[in-house]
Amino acid sequence: MAEPRIEALVPAPSDLGGPLDVDALAALYDPPTAGRRADRVWLRTNFVASIDGAATGPDDRSGTLSTSADKLVFDVLRRLADVVVVGAGTVRIEGYDGPLVSDEQRAWRVAHGRTPDPAFVIVSEHLALEPASDVFRRSPVPVIIATVSDAPAERREALSEVATLVDCGAEELDVWRLRGALADRGLLDVLCEGGPTLHGSLVTAAAVDELCLTVTPKIEAGAAPRITNATRTSVDDGFRLAHVLRSASDDLHLRYVRE
Repeated sequence: MAEPRIEALVPAPSDLGGPLDVDALAALYDPPTAGRRADRVWLRTNFVASIDGAATGPDDRSGTLSTSADKLVFDVLRRLADVVVVGAGTVRIEGYDGPLVSDEQRAWRVAHGRTPDPAFVIVSEHLALEPASDVFRRSPVPVIIATVSDAPAERREALSEVATLVDCGAEELDVWRLRGALADRGLLDVLCEGGPTLHGSLVTAAAVDELCLTVTPKIEAGAAPRITNATRTSVDDGFRLAHVLRSASDDLHLRYVRE
């Protein structure tokens, strides 16, 4: 199947030479040099939304909004990541149940000096995960669960059989401790795929270095969530627009990075 056609609006198309293939997209999305010091995590979040701000479709899944162009960008971001971080609710709703990358993506990662598969971290304060689920059985890499020390003891015991548990707080998960735990493992290029509650925690703590957003030409209406859900109002305005891409299906792919 041919790749969807994606072109740049900002920077100007003439600067990039026409439609963007996987390698050109990877070069555009590669984290800034300033974020690649040996001890510096670069945390990127990636979402899709409708033009009226819905983060999910009528089935409550973000995948319903995704287009072939969005899937291509999604694919590229996973190629670049040292680790994929996702909330437990999103794992259940979106059906994470196996390898995060395909054989073709794996070969590309190896050819570009990366591990064959990105590490996989699930964030869950309450450990509401099923130890026998495919997300653990089919993962080609050991799953890490970022949790809190006050999580239910029986859940900790059951899940410790299938995953590595890392405490990032006592009663409430501290996202900066999570960033530190990733850095300690050498996982510096971090891709967070949601969901909105985890994103809300990251945004509230000003822990996001980059936000990638695909806007699809759909209107969902209803009571769909936004890409960020937080219990308190937070204004985080330290971002600049790095690029705008447009697909043949009129998606916009926006990339904002922290100054």
